[in-house]
Formats: sequence, structure tokens, C-alpha cells
Amino acid sequence: MSLETLWLALLGLLLAGYFVLGGYDYGVQMLSPFLGTSGGTPTGPRERNAALDAIAPFFLGNEVWLVAFAGVMFGAFPHLEGSLLSGLYPLIVAILVGLVLGNAAIQLRGRSRDPRALRRWNALVVLGGALPAVCWGIVVGLLLHGVPRRADGSFHIGAGDVFAPFTLTCGVATALLFAGHGAAFVALRSEPELAATARRVGATLVASAGVASALALVLSLFGAGASMTRPGTSAVLFALVAAALAAGWWYLTRGNDTLAFTATCAATALPVLLVGAGQYPYLLAASSGAGLTVDDAVADHATLKLLIGFGVVVVPVILAYQAWSWWAFRGRTGRRHPSYF
Repeated sequence: MSLETLWLALLGLLLAGYFVLGGYDYGVQMLSPFLGTSGGTPTGPRERNAALDAIAPFFLGNEVWLVAFAGVMFGAFPHLEGSLLSGLYPLIVAILVGLVLGNAAIQLRGRSRDPRALRRWNALVVLGGALPAVCWGIVVGLLLHGVPRRADGSFHIGAGDVFAPFTLTCGVATALLFAGHGAAFVALRSEPELAATARRVGATLVASAGVASALALVLSLFGAGASMTRPGTSAVLFALVAAALAAGWWYLTRGNDTLAFTATCAATALPVLLVGAGQYPYLLAASSGAGLTVDDAVADHATLKLLIGFGVVVVPVILAYQAWSWWAFRGRTGRRHPSYF
């Protein structure tokens, strides 16, 4: 395996890891005000925190995957960073705003006892999850569709590209998928009563994500959606996404929390592979054809060899930290550890 391929695989692994781990964070945030009822009766401030308690031990820890992804992109694919971030600047800013708002609102919500203030913090918690989820879906949609390339070789993304039917459909599908993924995580981590509610909500959300994904496929078949350089590979990967969504829905309705969460993990990670493998050898495809290839975007061979130390040291540390945190806080919330928010 060449160094270029190795670093491309590592870049995809880090982004997929972020989608899986950050995805359930965003999903739980979006659902947190709506998973605190039992038998149709509001249960009060303490129980309304129960969904957020599921992500509390991992709070802010999952963003390390995004930081590592950015580090690999800056170091190993500097030309991709220069082309991609400049065009996606408004979306990147919106994602960061969502992260800041959501994280701050969760912290301040836990200190509030005023019902009106609590409602405001709840709204910001939901916004802090929904905004990054939708924006990441739009980014995936843009990369699948291809972005306009100027005469000088630079890429430009305008409002018409962001608000095109296909990219908006991808944004909605991703938000629904992350929300369903978050519900599966709450079902896996929470007490039986809340877990049962999370399963019902999660099954509906995963099914809705499947419908939105099917709409994106229809748009692609009619030439208004994805434009893939490897249609055969893309078809297989999309079928795997559909299978993962179907499995997630099936296991949520059957009450198998572990397999349901495994299925939604696969569904959130596969879009990254769809972008990478379906568009290969292009890292940034142009809507008019061609684009920025891996060879065009990658750093020189000497730089890649120098960066090997980063991959050898940092990535195992990230994996070890995640494994330790999951093991330390295994079990359902309230049994192994108390409330955090």
C-alpha cells in the first residue's frame, strides 16, 4: 500500500469515527427535550436530563476525532484543505457555531432552575445538535454532487449549490440519521423506561432517514443528485447504507439495543466511504467533470514519511482513550454512575 493510500484511508477513518461518535452526541442533543416523558406525563427537570446523562461521560471527548481529521488534512493533504475550506467556509463556521452553542447550553442548562431559562437552554441544546448535523449532511451532498470549478482551477460554492434540492435532502437525511443514531445510543445507555421511548422514537427517525436517502437516490437517477466516478462501487455502498438503516429499524423495533446501535454506527460511517470510494481518484470532484485528484492534493513523499509518527502515536492514543472511556462508563446511566447534567 502506498503512503498516499495509507494517509487517505486514515483521513477517512478519522472522519468516519467523528461521524459515528459525534453523530450520537448531536442526535442526543436534538432529542433531549423530547425523551424526558413517561406515560405521556412530563417528569420534571431531573428526568428531562436523562438523555443528556447518556452522553455525559463522553462530553466534548468525541470532538478529538474532528481535530485529528483536520490535522491529517492540513499535514497530508494541504491542497485539499486550501481548496475545500475556502469554498465551505460558511458551512464550517455554522458547524463551529453549533458546537459552541450546544456545548455552552448543556453546561449552563445543568445550573439553571428557572423554568423559562431551562426552556431557552433546551432550545439552544437542540440547535447545537441540529445545526452541525444538517451542515455536515450538506457538505456530504456537495461532495457527492460535485462543486463548480473556476477557470483558474479553484472551487467555488455558492448559495445555489448549498440550497439545491439534492444537498438539502442530504442535510435532512443526515440530521434524521444522527437523531436516530442518538436515540439508539440513549436506548443502549438508559434505564428501561426511557430506553423503551428512545427505541420508538429511534425507529421512526431511522425509517425517516431511509425515506430521505431514497429521495436523494431518486434525484441522482434523474441527474439532479450525486455524480459518481465509480457508479458500481457507489451502488454497492448505497445498498450497504440501506441495509444498515433497515437493520437499525428492525433491531430498534425488536428491542435489541446493542445490534441497533451497531447498525446505526455503520449507517453513519458508510457515507464517508461513499464519498471517498465512490469519487476515487478525486478528493474534490467538479460538477463539470474531473476535479482535484489524490495525487494533486497530497503532500510530497518526504512530508508523508515525516508525518508517519503522528499516525503511529496519535491514532492509537485516540483509540485507547475511547476504549477506556467506554469501558469505564459501561452499563446504563443511573446504575454505574450518577447524573451529570
